[in-house]
Amino acid sequence: MKAGIVGLPNVGKSTLFNCLSNTKAQSANFPFCTIEPNIGIINVPDQRLNLLESYVDPEKVIPANVEIVDIAGLVKGASKGEGLGNQFLANIRETDAIIHVLRCFDDNNIVHVEESINPVRDKEIIDLELQLKDLETIEKRKEKISRLIKTGNKDAIFQNEVLIKIITHLQSFQPVRSIDFTEKQKEFSDTLDLITNKPVLYVCNVDEGSALNGNDYVSQVKEAIKNENSDLLILAVAIEADINELDNYDDRKAFLEDIGLSEAGSSKLIKKAYDLLNLQTYFTAGKKEVRAWTIHKGMTAPQAAGVIHTDFEKGFIRAEVISFNDYSEYKNEIKVKEAGKLKIEGKDYIVKNGDVMHFRFNV
Repeated sequence: MKAGIVGLPNVGKSTLFNCLSNTKAQSANFPFCTIEPNIGIINVPDQRLNLLESYVDPEKVIPANVEIVDIAGLVKGASKGEGLGNQFLANIRETDAIIHVLRCFDDNNIVHVEESINPVRDKEIIDLELQLKDLETIEKRKEKISRLIKTGNKDAIFQNEVLIKIITHLQSFQPVRSIDFTEKQKEFSDTLDLITNKPVLYVCNVDEGSALNGNDYVSQVKEAIKNENSDLLILAVAIEADINELDNYDDRKAFLEDIGLSEAGSSKLIKKAYDLLNLQTYFTAGKKEVRAWTIHKGMTAPQAAGVIHTDFEKGFIRAEVISFNDYSEYKNEIKVKEAGKLKIEGKDYIVKNGDVMHFRFNV
């Protein structure tokens, strides 16, 4: 699962990526600094994993992770190939969710490609390019089924109705994710792989003084996205980068406390990206390893087992499940069993976030 960082040139995307991944993508004060997308595999911060480690004392601990891609800055006309447009739009299409960085700070020393600070305008520039690309995709699909419609094909007629609904919405400058689809319409729209149908997290990149409560720019963004079915996070990216340079945990904690934060914004962003991708975590816990496994919300026990190995899903017999709260209360598996809190679940069990699981299987 992959989240892509997008935005206009020079708004802090690569700095944010470096901050998240600890890889040092080139970062400079000019547009098109990033050409090829940088990719980072980023661990998801999870205090539950630390607690399980303290209870089990395993040989190793393996956290969940999410893939983050730093995509170069889009400009006006990207949908028509301006800047490095087509390449970047293709990179965005390959992601499962979008992290859209907006510049919400004043600094005369950092150039802005549009020569003024206006995050709502910047958002609309990117939105328009993505919407135009989606319109192009829809028009091609509409043309493809036109002959079938003339023959009275019911599926083609239904698809055409959905396509017209999407076109009308896009032409009113609204993203596809904000359309109120029926369940059947949504099933079809999801097959179209439209960019503006992807979930979005807006990251308002602010100055240090606005890290806690935001500023007028952030308020403007909140108003602009209120009907959009998206999420927002306030982040002082430059400060996060400074914190990231500190090797000592206590120093980082003290730095955060100085600016009034209890947790690094980069950690919040990783967690939000994880949620944005509709993911959750279950755990396996033994002396060899304690491990967080990433699954889609709503997966059954056999599907979750298949994430470990396909044989686990094929030969699934049952799952032994302990809720994280019960594990945390009793501190070890033996006491959990003695308290009658270990549950035996079958093929229809929907895995809950934080479940600690053992799978029984036969192949």
